[in-house]
Amino acid sequence: MELSLFSVSYAGLWGQHRLELEAFVAKAAALGYGSVMLMGKRPHLSPLDMNEEAVRSLVDCLARHKVRCRAVAGYTDFAPQRAGEVPFAEMQYDYVGALCRLAAALDSSVVRVFTAYEHPPTTPSAAWNTVVSSLRECAARAADYGITLAVQNHHDVAVHSDALLDLLSDVDRPNVKLAFDAWSPALRDEELHTAAKLLAPYTAITTNADYVRRPRFRYRPELVNYERLLPDMVSAVPFGEGSIDYLAFFAGLREGGFDGLANYEMCSPIRGGGSEENLDRYARGYLEWMKRH
Repeated sequence: MELSLFSVSYAGLWGQHRLELEAFVAKAAALGYGSVMLMGKRPHLSPLDMNEEAVRSLVDCLARHKVRCRAVAGYTDFAPQRAGEVPFAEMQYDYVGALCRLAAALDSSVVRVFTAYEHPPTTPSAAWNTVVSSLRECAARAADYGITLAVQNHHDVAVHSDALLDLLSDVDRPNVKLAFDAWSPALRDEELHTAAKLLAPYTAITTNADYVRRPRFRYRPELVNYERLLPDMVSAVPFGEGSIDYLAFFAGLREGGFDGLANYEMCSPIRGGGSEENLDRYARGYLEWMKRH
């Protein structure tokens, strides 16, 4: 697997230290990464800001630091429209097309996308059908640039591994594959090795982070006892120190034939705080853990 650092880790979105895009590329190189995935929104690779001059500068920066941009991460929600007069779907199609153009300019071949959150009163079948038609529309734009769309198991629609396979079948486009991650099935109690081996042949990239569960309780004085609250709180910890069985996950991916991009991300508050030094420690720890195993 090719190890990569996701720029969201240094975007400052959860109060952690923030680096501008080219400073992030330099940081990834200094930490020992030869590849990166760039976040397709501000403060990093936003189509609003990446004019020709900015793209040329970024290409030069990547070359100077001997780092490849292997994927661009889009942020989509293809839920059925709640305000019929606003063309939310068309805005997202244009956004994904712009990310594909940027990815091609950076010699990348993958754009990550999400499915949709379910919003009442929309029915599950309506949400599913909208995601399918939206992915087909985006796939056509991606094909113009030689880009593969990688659907991440993140949003509500098709988040289960079996549902992801059904979604790929319904979309039925050769340039739509998966961005299959371990943390989602682990938190939902899917069996990781089985799921990873099943989805490996359809997976273009995986993005990894480790977490611990923190059970929550409310004190009930009238019972002199505690009431269990669900769901658990989840907190990010250094890679290999959490509850996710990554040995099983990566074994399943390998057995299924996956040898693609394995990103590391810090996309939530992390144990130890958001200082640059702590972010660097986590990023180095991922490389060290992956090389040991």
